[in-house]
Amino acid sequence: MQLDMQFVDGGVTAPLGFTANGVLAHIKESRKTNDTALVFSEKPCTAAGVFTQNRVQAESVKFTRKHIAKGIMQAAIANSGNANACTGEQGAQTAYRMAKSAADALGIAPEDVIVCSTGVIGQQLPVEKIEAHMAELRTGLSKEHHTEARTAIMTTDTQYKECAVQVVIDGKTVTIGTMAKGSGMIHINLGTMLGFITTDCAINSRMLDRALRESIPGTYNCVSVDGDTSTNDTLTVMANGMAGNREITTPGHDYDIFLAALNAVNTIMAKKIAADGEGADRLIECTVQGAKDVPTARALAKEIISSNLVKAAMFGKDANWGRILCAMGYSGREFTPEKTSVYFSSNPAARRYFEPGKDDGIAGSRSVQVFGHGVPLEFDEERAKEILSEEAVEILVKMEDGTAEGRAWGCDLTYDYVKINGDYRT
Repeated sequence: MQLDMQFVDGGVTAPLGFTANGVLAHIKESRKTNDTALVFSEKPCTAAGVFTQNRVQAESVKFTRKHIAKGIMQAAIANSGNANACTGEQGAQTAYRMAKSAADALGIAPEDVIVCSTGVIGQQLPVEKIEAHMAELRTGLSKEHHTEARTAIMTTDTQYKECAVQVVIDGKTVTIGTMAKGSGMIHINLGTMLGFITTDCAINSRMLDRALRESIPGTYNCVSVDGDTSTNDTLTVMANGMAGNREITTPGHDYDIFLAALNAVNTIMAKKIAADGEGADRLIECTVQGAKDVPTARALAKEIISSNLVKAAMFGKDANWGRILCAMGYSGREFTPEKTSVYFSSNPAARRYFEPGKDDGIAGSRSVQVFGHGVPLEFDEERAKEILSEEAVEILVKMEDGTAEGRAWGCDLTYDYVKINGDYRT
């Protein structure tokens, strides 16, 4: 739906009533930047979350999944540098201690605290270091310190990821803010990916959970960096109602506006994660048009951007469209190759995934068709290479099996990905 949205600064602290902070607790002695973040709402929030589908789940995931089910939360604490995964009973106690330490400092209950961890798997998290810095975390909570929190959750990320949007619901200005981390071990079916969404919208927990689950399939779940689904993937949302709108309790116009705004911020964050894939040189956006239904379109697009051969071709600036057709062919989804066309395009004028509100169409961009209705086409290889050299590359697949459209986002596969992950633990 079309609606009037205004993008604003502030990330998770942009909505009314939310503050945040980040500190360096020295979880990994080699780290020089913040590694522990705290987000707090001055009022209790309705809440919802989605989590990794990996059967091996971090202790923070188990803790948060259990307690967020009640639909009420008020704070979130997150650390980087250690995943607290595959750590047994000691790890479970560590997750609880993180929650209790934050809760005691904030004057709330431990079960009202979202706990997230990210980093190395299989090492015990030195929770005493977080506890020792909790007073500092609590004292520094402010609107401005979203800048401290957004860096504290980063691991191999090369840049922070946040955004915020405002819309009008029931005559009130409603703000949705978010921050996330994710760079490698990303194949989101909710990699290592953590996301925190805050809003001052008044919406009950049932409708908040519905909105989150409706938004995920076309946003976060359309991202892949390397095909690995993490043990720690977590995306949560807290809504404190301080905007003063009539509470959203049923589907309808107000809910549709909220969902559209949520989709907007989640799409931007999905692109930011894909663009910042470990070692990546460029964002790959794939759009599939003319599929028989939306799930098919999204699945085909994600299969394309997940293909290591396609990703390697993008790194090599090689317009090897055959790899695209090959990936579509083994996807298990129905389509008609003889009615399929492939285009490469770019928009060098704007890094659209970092500029909220930019048009997502390919109008005005440079484009080259390489495959048409099931047959190869002659095309200018040098022009194609120029297009594939841009920082944002678009693969457009047009089919004639229906009217559905879907998108997915990924990145190229570079030498640096192997370098980063070859010695990640050490």
